[in-house]
Amino acid sequence: MDLQGFGHLLLEGAWVTLQLALCSLLFGLLLGLAGAAAKMSSSKVANAIGNGYTLFVRGMPELLLVLTIFFGSSALLMAIASLFGYDEYIELSPFVAGVAALSIAFGAYATEVFRSALQEIPKGQREAAVALGMTGFQTFRRIILPQVWRLALPGLGNLFLVLLKDTALVSVIGLNELMRQASVAVGYTKEPFTFYLAAAVVYLLLTCISMGGLYLLERHANRGYRGAR
Repeated sequence: MDLQGFGHLLLEGAWVTLQLALCSLLFGLLLGLAGAAAKMSSSKVANAIGNGYTLFVRGMPELLLVLTIFFGSSALLMAIASLFGYDEYIELSPFVAGVAALSIAFGAYATEVFRSALQEIPKGQREAAVALGMTGFQTFRRIILPQVWRLALPGLGNLFLVLLKDTALVSVIGLNELMRQASVAVGYTKEPFTFYLAAAVVYLLLTCISMGGLYLLERHANRGYRGAR
């Protein structure tokens, strides 16, 4: 496959794609845990916030979410800046906007995965932890979180693979990730099949590496459990 000197652009784009996916994963996991806690809370306000978050985000296309955050954040920042007499144009970094949008989307789906995992843990374990004198934080860190991680990992792994492909959506706001770099190369060479095929191969490689990593994480998380291989 002759990339006509544009191979380095695809590699740079792949690196940006990977950074975008990993950053979105980190913040998305935090949002997912917070959302699951809110949906399982006895507080009606927290429950309403959790349900509203998942309903709104899961009902909105990820592309629309990316565009809304990128352009909406600029309008919001300019409105705030105008209160202090600043009237220049302010734009959020495409990378930051992409991470924000993908994190919010990932977190909404991860909320349901975490909620399902939390419901699998017997209430008696929490009661036993309290009886042993553990604080709420200690119970969560030592008893709840390890089990939630083990139970939720397969679902979170599938969501990450979807997230990895969704990073291509951020190309519409100018981030030089893999798809945008492939488009740039196509614009110069007029060979769309070659470069989009090359981009597909890179995505496939990233997916294979991710699946290998997820397999190792699952083995590590399941060690010591009956039936674990």
